[in-house]
Amino acid sequence: MAHAESVFKVNFLEYASYVIKDRAIPDIIDGLKPVQRRILHSLFEMDDGKFHKVANVVGHCMKYHPHGDASIGDALVNLANMALFIDRQGNFGNVMTGDPAAASRYIECRILPFAKKVLYNPELTEFVDSYDGRNKEPLTFPAKLPVVLIQGAEGIAVGMSTRILPHNLIEVIDAIGSVLKGESFELFPDFITGGLMDVSSYDEGNGKVLVRAKLNTKDAKRIVIEELPFGVTTEKMIKSVEDAAKKGKIKIASINDYTTDQVNIEIVLARNTYSDDVVDALYAFTACEQSISVNPLVICEGIPRIMPVSEMIQYHAKYLVEVLQRELEMEKGHLLDRLHARTLERIFVEERIYKKIEQKRSQEEIEKAVISGFKPFSDQISGSVTVDDVERLLKIPIRRISLFDIEKNRHEIEEINARLEEITFHLEHLVDYALAYLAEMRKLSDPKTRERRTVIGSFKKVDAKEVANRDLSLRYDSSTGYLGYGLKSGTVQCLVSPFDRILIIQKEGTYFVTDAPEKLFVGKGMRYCIIADKEELEKTVFTIIYQEKSLKYLFIKRCKITQFILNRTYELLPEGNYKLYTLSALEDARITITFKKGKGYRNLEDRTYFSRFLVKGIKANGVRLSTKEAQTIRIKYEQDPKAEDGDEPSLFKDIDPFDDEPDEENSNA
Repeated sequence: MAHAESVFKVNFLEYASYVIKDRAIPDIIDGLKPVQRRILHSLFEMDDGKFHKVANVVGHCMKYHPHGDASIGDALVNLANMALFIDRQGNFGNVMTGDPAAASRYIECRILPFAKKVLYNPELTEFVDSYDGRNKEPLTFPAKLPVVLIQGAEGIAVGMSTRILPHNLIEVIDAIGSVLKGESFELFPDFITGGLMDVSSYDEGNGKVLVRAKLNTKDAKRIVIEELPFGVTTEKMIKSVEDAAKKGKIKIASINDYTTDQVNIEIVLARNTYSDDVVDALYAFTACEQSISVNPLVICEGIPRIMPVSEMIQYHAKYLVEVLQRELEMEKGHLLDRLHARTLERIFVEERIYKKIEQKRSQEEIEKAVISGFKPFSDQISGSVTVDDVERLLKIPIRRISLFDIEKNRHEIEEINARLEEITFHLEHLVDYALAYLAEMRKLSDPKTRERRTVIGSFKKVDAKEVANRDLSLRYDSSTGYLGYGLKSGTVQCLVSPFDRILIIQKEGTYFVTDAPEKLFVGKGMRYCIIADKEELEKTVFTIIYQEKSLKYLFIKRCKITQFILNRTYELLPEGNYKLYTLSALEDARITITFKKGKGYRNLEDRTYFSRFLVKGIKANGVRLSTKEAQTIRIKYEQDPKAEDGDEPSLFKDIDPFDDEPDEENSNA
């Protein structure tokens, strides 16, 4: 058993580590998930300047990705629709409407030059074995821009998740430039769907943003949705509007979708309803407003880590300089090798060193003869002459030796030296070189990605409770014991909205608070129900008269109900052998108790008032009203304008305190 538990723990940790590092969470260096990286690697390998069938790209990528063609195809379409690294041809679906792409055999794609400038450098890329060991795939691309911020990312791993919103490419480039210059910057998300956005709680990617659709309300009788919030399609938007209309939250006559390459959803309003009256309801009850929480989790140096947006930019500004330095040093090494080779070729031909090998019999003698032939010219050679150099020189065809162009060779050497001087200058001024690279990326980027689409503004989230109208009749059917705004029969208790909470006091003296029900069984003989607003409950004092069952004593208790947990049932009466006699929410009233005759009582009637008794906590015991045996109790509201002296309001009737079942007409007294 212990061994099995140990094996389980090891396997689970390995699985969790795999999902986190190699599947769901992007790496900070290139901002790509493994499937995206493998797709781009395949496109780099297949690149010949022409479009490739997506089906062929998927097939090629399956050499590296072990999870099947469907996942590769979906990821490729999503990556292509970001319009950053992949050029598309054919129907790749519609981000606005949510329509899917055509089958992979009908659509084509190719890698863009921008991707090569940002990601591609095989000599600086670390490669590892693919899942079956037959091929090599990149561990990460040496990305010169923070792709994770430009494209955004979303993923769920074991015990953690990431959500990074996409940002405008040009703004990201400018932010990196600001870091290199030592200047401050601000960077906020930008969405391909446009819309409006409040970033007051963005907190550098650790908080949330509030996004809204762009509404055209110029016509008072119709509203046109022209841009969508991030993550919402036209299909989802239309469904949310229709659902809100069915529930009576907004009043519309019809909704029409005229979306093509631009969003155009027309909402025709109902009679006597105008645009200004409906806008807040659209934000509150439909997908026109969305709150998006952000969690910038990335893999940094092999470890999952929360990195704010500013830290990502600073990381990539430093990384950009490092990659450019490595590229320059690598190019310098290649140029020095070329310079060495061209110098050897020139001396080999000009000084006729090849003549020294005419009488040599063995390979060893040939190599020694060539190497010794270069010794008088060692001051012209940057390094020593190796056996490999000799092999390369000996492979020069006789025809090429006879046609050797000394001027062309010298011109090429001059170009190499000029480039070496440039590289030396750039290595001494790396920050300026990096800024020049960023300027080049600005020009190379797609013009469509340069302009900000999402408008940054300031607005508060619309509270659905504030917008909702209390126009639903909450009915109680005493014959069935049901309460709700969906009932067609019964007594109207009050007008509510679906967002109201209702305090319900049941027949036995139990109470609970619940959301305004469409239909809920609360039992026959419900005592009271009220909207559970904080202000309303603070000013409502409940007066409860209850009876000890065995001794027949009557008690009175006054309290407020201000604290509760939703849908939890509580007791109004103290623990013991008690039953609820009557309950009232009147501010004050006169209680008249008539005692039974023949008991030797001198006074056959006693009067008191609610106000004589203190308002106590909900768990407090009541005060005994009388030790005498009562015959009737009358309650009179002293401020009733319809009541004349000596008359009792018709709302209240004589009650027999010893009846097993209280008079239901005295509910809500």
